[in-house]
Amino acid sequence: METNVFRFRDARAAPDPVLEAEPVAFGSQPVPLVLDNGSFQARAGWACPGPDPGPEPRLQFRAVCARGRGGARGGPGPQVGNALGSLEPLRWMLRSPFDRNVPVNLELQELLLDYSFQHLGVSSQGCVDHPIVLTEAVCNPLYSRQMMSELLFECYRIPKVAYGIDSLFSFYHNMPKNALSNGLIISSGYQCTHILPVLEGRLDAKNCKRINLGGSQAASYLQRLLQLKYPGHLAAITLSRMEEILQEHSYIAEDYGAELQKWRCPDYYENNVHKMQLPFSSKLLGSTLTAEEKQERRQQQLRRLQELNARRREEKLQLDQERLERLLYVQELLEDGQMDQFHKALIELNMDSPEELQSYIQKLTVAVEQAKQKILQAEASLEVDVVDSKPEVVRLVASTLRAVLLGRRLVFGTLAETPSVFRIESELRFAGDQFLHSLVIAVFCPQTPDLEQLEPSLEDVESINDFEPLFSEEAPEVEKPVTTVQPVFNLAAYHQLFVGTERIRAPEIIFQPSLIGEEQAGIAETLHYVLDRYPKAVQDTLVQNVFLTGGNVMYPGMKARMEKELLEMRPFQSSFQVPVLLCVVSCPLSGISSSRWLMLLDKIEHILKLEENPEHRKILTNHSKSILSSPREARVQLASNPVLDAWYGARDWALDHLEDSGAWVTRKDYEEKGGEYLKEHCASNTYVPIRLPKQASRASETQASGRGSGASGSGAGEQA
Repeated sequence: METNVFRFRDARAAPDPVLEAEPVAFGSQPVPLVLDNGSFQARAGWACPGPDPGPEPRLQFRAVCARGRGGARGGPGPQVGNALGSLEPLRWMLRSPFDRNVPVNLELQELLLDYSFQHLGVSSQGCVDHPIVLTEAVCNPLYSRQMMSELLFECYRIPKVAYGIDSLFSFYHNMPKNALSNGLIISSGYQCTHILPVLEGRLDAKNCKRINLGGSQAASYLQRLLQLKYPGHLAAITLSRMEEILQEHSYIAEDYGAELQKWRCPDYYENNVHKMQLPFSSKLLGSTLTAEEKQERRQQQLRRLQELNARRREEKLQLDQERLERLLYVQELLEDGQMDQFHKALIELNMDSPEELQSYIQKLTVAVEQAKQKILQAEASLEVDVVDSKPEVVRLVASTLRAVLLGRRLVFGTLAETPSVFRIESELRFAGDQFLHSLVIAVFCPQTPDLEQLEPSLEDVESINDFEPLFSEEAPEVEKPVTTVQPVFNLAAYHQLFVGTERIRAPEIIFQPSLIGEEQAGIAETLHYVLDRYPKAVQDTLVQNVFLTGGNVMYPGMKARMEKELLEMRPFQSSFQVPVLLCVVSCPLSGISSSRWLMLLDKIEHILKLEENPEHRKILTNHSKSILSSPREARVQLASNPVLDAWYGARDWALDHLEDSGAWVTRKDYEEKGGEYLKEHCASNTYVPIRLPKQASRASETQASGRGSGASGSGAGEQA
């Protein structure tokens, strides 16, 4: 049994049920709706008041849409979120309202909101009578907020709305309430990564930084790596499976270079490589059917061919009968003396005279009678098995089928009666096959009423040609028993993806964007740049609370890696809480950097382990402790639930500020101040109003033009 073999789940999203609205939602006071409008996943639910605010968001679905081609012709309309099921077959049709993490396509955004309201049991016809708490991007463009407010107030006619940043809501949820928190928020999502400094509970928007890398780029990079490694499985290496590998099998290396060196060891590789099993079929491409199974397949094919021909004959007979009834009705008009209607009917039938009508009726009558006889004979022949295991019967059927084909060619080659025709007829009469005999007679009958009806169609010729190899004139050879050929390699092992260093290379791009050719700074460099914009005292305050949130920080080892990066970038005499040691705050070796000092402490620990004398070990331990101190403890905190904490924080904020009119944008504010207007609060962006240049009044323009003309006149006089 192989170890470290994992199968892809290939999870298929189940359609969301249409829920009934919460009972408290229709009380005396409308309950707010909380919408976490993420670029990867949207979450919607109620902010119910009371000691138990309710479970997690009622709806969680992918923020994508797919429009069907037949929607305008009554077909299925646009599909949203979990209604799509598996995304891979529809990957080329998927559309998102987001550009990076900013909603720009409000038509698709309306589809997402309709889906949320419908499945939460809220009727969007007329108006949505509930306050809405909606998340938006950091430093959201005013135009995007303006279009979103216009959609909410004009289309859904909501009473009021509050905008907030998802990472700040998550920070709000994990921090103690009624506390002016300071810290650095590192938020990494599906499209972007943000560094957000928070001072005294408010976002410092001027020093926010964004990195255009996230989980989407990591999944694309991992897909590229594995497709180059396994070119034989290009179609099986999909983005959905790459996202599954990132979520369940990847991790962040604390030291990327040292971790790569570990992977060079064969034993380490064998113990830590994850073998992802692709789906495959164990059946061989070659045929392993026995002679009886092949014979049964032939019989089934012949039965299907007979049924198809019978169905075609019945359809043609029905059409001929309807046309014959029409011609007989026109003939009755002639017999009744209704000449005007008779001539109109002849013109519709594209005929010139009554004689032509009579001739066509006779031909059609004969054709209908012959078609009925063929159908009766075909029904009788269905009771007898056409294919038999005896070679002589097989040869007879093959020869008769070829005779029919040859006879049709002779007829349409103006050789209706030849010695070969009579030879075929006598052979069939001798064989006693009345059905095939009548079939050939019908083909070669000199008094055929309408040769166009017997013209061979392309389908008939092809179907007969397909069955010619099955009935060869030569005696069939005795079939040898089929032996199953075993493959020379293990099919299961061939369909395995060995994910080794790719487990750390894909998530490493947020620290080293140069791995995918991006000319951007990583998290560590950007964090160092943001800290350098503050005085030393503010830096010391911010680094005491580094908060990680977002779906792209859930990799194992992310917290340890951030602590290591902070330790290396902070100057000497800084303090951090690391898993084993406390960094030095004061030491006579003032010229040593923090990372160098950490190596020195590792050597001290190594000396303590090698010391065998207990008294000497105690002296060394006390001496090392005397130079170590920790006056202030810095920490890197990971959100309790990096994915859902933004929705939980927005729900908590809505319940705490439900009666606070200074945090909600009402319809009156929208009409007076425009759609880009925003009321600031602890989890919101900073409102920057649009400043347009003031136009000069007409009086000032007249005075300016008068002065200009006077100056030009005086200048001209001086020149004269």
